[in-house]
Amino acid sequence: MRKTERQGEAETDGFAEETARACEGGAGDGSEGLDARLVVVRGSFRLDVTLTARPGEVVALLGPNGAGKTTALRALAGLAPLSPGAGGRLRLDGVPLERMPPESRPVGVVFQDYLLFPHLTALDNVAFGPRCRGASRSEARAEAAEWLARLGLAEHAGARPRRLSGGQAQRVALARALATRPRLLLLDEPLAALDARTRLEVRAELRRRLAEFEAVAVLVTHDPLDAMVLADRLVVVEDGRVVQEGPPADIARRPRTDYIARLVGLNLYRGEAEGHTVRLLGGGPSITTTEELSGPAFVAFPPGAVTLHSERPVGASARNLWRCEVTGLETHADQVRADLTGELRVLADLTTLSAAQLDLRPGVTVWATVKATQTHAYPG
Repeated sequence: MRKTERQGEAETDGFAEETARACEGGAGDGSEGLDARLVVVRGSFRLDVTLTARPGEVVALLGPNGAGKTTALRALAGLAPLSPGAGGRLRLDGVPLERMPPESRPVGVVFQDYLLFPHLTALDNVAFGPRCRGASRSEARAEAAEWLARLGLAEHAGARPRRLSGGQAQRVALARALATRPRLLLLDEPLAALDARTRLEVRAELRRRLAEFEAVAVLVTHDPLDAMVLADRLVVVEDGRVVQEGPPADIARRPRTDYIARLVGLNLYRGEAEGHTVRLLGGGPSITTTEELSGPAFVAFPPGAVTLHSERPVGASARNLWRCEVTGLETHADQVRADLTGELRVLADLTTLSAAQLDLRPGVTVWATVKATQTHAYPG
């Protein structure tokens, strides 16, 4: 049955009154921070991500391309509506935001390409938000000048975006988002457009600003270093769902998917543990560890822990030994990374000199060893 126009107006008015009461009291239900279940269905893709955060907490959404990170960010900003009837929710400081238009939400966004207004100065770009919230021109410009000064951009207040460097433009975009005094700050790949040198400086600056931010900040990135440095907590998304979350150090130490393991630079295997031995699933070999476990388990070790030999070593101290074949080689930082298959699929890092001495090339057979003390096993 279709709603009448009068019924629709009544519902809208009721929601506005509920929101106003909640804002006057600080939080609609006494809670603070973000409480969301983001459910967005588009064709065959379904995003279903639960996300909570306390005021002052920085959460990073991390995941491969197509995982749903940007969709989640757009849903938080109100640019991608939650799918009706799917059980989603979006509450900020106790106030429901699902039906609130994007421009009315207490949300600030820093886009990947900054999206500064090209015809406005840095000062007027930052003043735009306060003006939209009802501040007079002089009040908005005074507040904008204060934010630019905080971010070390006072001398660039009169510059238009084309006159700014990448790092300066990023800080103007951040100032513009913060000038609205948001209760939720969204950052979409905020450092992706910067060169390596500028990225280092701006990352440090952004870390300082986020440490001072008293509300919730959500960062979307595919860069593990940005996530590890900037976030208090990581939420890893794959195929539209959360596969792991926790403090960066815990995620790095105990990855639970191949994507996360590659991200933090580890070889990761799953198997059944009995004492100090983990028998890998699928009929794979066993890996000896120093931890003593029983039942389903993960075992991980870094590529740098792998030693390669051209012949089977005699009397080797390493408890783990596998016959492998080189399938690929690539330069990785100042080392060579070898991709090996055979008894075990494994990545190994070695120096250029060692690779030359072993005459490594695709198709060559090698023996890979790893000491038990360099492995790390944990319950699966």
